[in-house]
Amino acid sequence: MPHRYFTTRIAGGRAELTGADAHHLADVMRARPGDTVILCDAEAVEYTGTVTAIEPGRVEFSVTEGCPSAAEPSVEVTLYAGYPKQGKLEEIVRHSVELGVRRVVPFFSRYCVAAPKKEEVKRERYNRIAAEAAKQCGRGILPEVALPLPDFAAVCRQLQDYDLALFFYECGGVPLRSLLPGGGAPPRRIALITGSEGGFSPEEAAAAAAAGARTVGLGPRILRCETAPLAVLAAVMTLTGNLE
Repeated sequence: MPHRYFTTRIAGGRAELTGADAHHLADVMRARPGDTVILCDAEAVEYTGTVTAIEPGRVEFSVTEGCPSAAEPSVEVTLYAGYPKQGKLEEIVRHSVELGVRRVVPFFSRYCVAAPKKEEVKRERYNRIAAEAAKQCGRGILPEVALPLPDFAAVCRQLQDYDLALFFYECGGVPLRSLLPGGGAPPRRIALITGSEGGFSPEEAAAAAAAGARTVGLGPRILRCETAPLAVLAAVMTLTGNLE
């Protein structure tokens, strides 16, 4: 299978890679003129690129006509994840990208064990992990990991941007399948909100409901903070027909 790279420099039947990706293709993969790769732009469109020239720090291609990526879900999902401790966010980012998330937004809340520390540096690493996962699983876009929000109120202020916001609460709620029934067109933009190790306070649950989120339960078992986002994403992708 051809290697996959992401670039916004695609126009007029030509494309180019620069920087680390150009180094990887030319020096690590030892590409030669005539070799082919898959190139993806920022709009989930894929092209077959044929190497035409290799220069230090730059690779040029001729490209075929683009086509929509078959790997991108029909729903655009943002995961709001309570900030976990001990590097668990890396696991959440990696596997949520594989499952089709569009954006990951960590946040701090009342019962978070972790505290903010060097978040700009961490964000660079999280986005590298997201990019590696996107290439590995054949995604058509590069999902983004945002800087963490400082508190749960900041999460609530963003919920108006979505067609459906789902707040997953350890104290229970309505079944997920009642909000995403089969047979109809699902909401286009969906927000999923899961907690950290400490879960949510009653006040945060009330704030989510007041902001328009639907409170959802995940059955009688309490899932770990790194398990819940992946279970939720898998369930949403299944119910919207994106794991078929």
